[in-house]
Amino acid sequence: MTAPPPRLSWWRRHQRQLAPWLFLMPALLMFGLYVIAPIFESIAISLYDWDGLGEAKYIGLANYIELAGDPDFRVALRNNLLWLALFLLSVPIGLGLALFLNQTVSGIRLVKSMFFFPFVISQVVIGLVFTWFYNPTIGLLPQLLALVGLPDVAVLSDERLVNYGVIAAALYPQIAYCMILYLTGLNGVRPDLIEAARLEGAKGWSMLWHVVLPQLRPATFIAMVVTIIGSLRSFDMVSIMTSGGPYGSSRVLAFYMYEQALSEYGYRMGYGTAIATVLFSIMLVYITFVLWRIYQQEKDLA
Repeated sequence: MTAPPPRLSWWRRHQRQLAPWLFLMPALLMFGLYVIAPIFESIAISLYDWDGLGEAKYIGLANYIELAGDPDFRVALRNNLLWLALFLLSVPIGLGLALFLNQTVSGIRLVKSMFFFPFVISQVVIGLVFTWFYNPTIGLLPQLLALVGLPDVAVLSDERLVNYGVIAAALYPQIAYCMILYLTGLNGVRPDLIEAARLEGAKGWSMLWHVVLPQLRPATFIAMVVTIIGSLRSFDMVSIMTSGGPYGSSRVLAFYMYEQALSEYGYRMGYGTAIATVLFSIMLVYITFVLWRIYQQEKDLA
């Protein structure tokens, strides 16, 4: 009579299922502590009238009701939508630069480094440089306009032009980032597909549209995700170049949140976190869509 097989311990029987979660546990704990918990805390604070120091008074949805009738909030939201629309220009421009720089000619590395330079310098430096560039007294832009016979324009002092001026400054490093993504993607384009398409007579736009761009889909996806999130969380350029002016016409949601919650104009933590919650909700809708697209792509590949 043979002896029964030894009974495995509980750990041995569940090791394959539990091991991945044990590796993930430290990261999940940190993510929950420093990301998820602050999100719910911010939502809770948005239900209070609080200056950040004294006693908080529960007011329910009053902050959100006030937001619905706040003209400054509507201006900031409209500016964020303008940022979103114009910021997407960095994707096709970055693609065009990458195609132009993806050459094997003498000196192309130096040219690539010049286009890459905006990505590695600080946003503060870029904001200051563009502020000087727009300066109607000593800036380069008025001199360029004078060369072609056009009058001077005070870009950052004109309510009609200020947003376009700030967005142009923010586009400068974002285009460089998209260009780097596409240059990396072009290194992975299959040369056999290019040769086969040439034998079939494809060239120019047809080659780009039907052969090159499908292989650059991962780079395009990342560029779109980073660009859209960057447009929604825009703060630094507005703070450096205009501080929300003139007359609040260049405010975006992130800057308006800072003004209300942490600057000398507000110290309304509840109202500021209500603005942050609205901005987070907008991002959450987009991030959910992105994760759904990633899941669909992974399922198709499987």
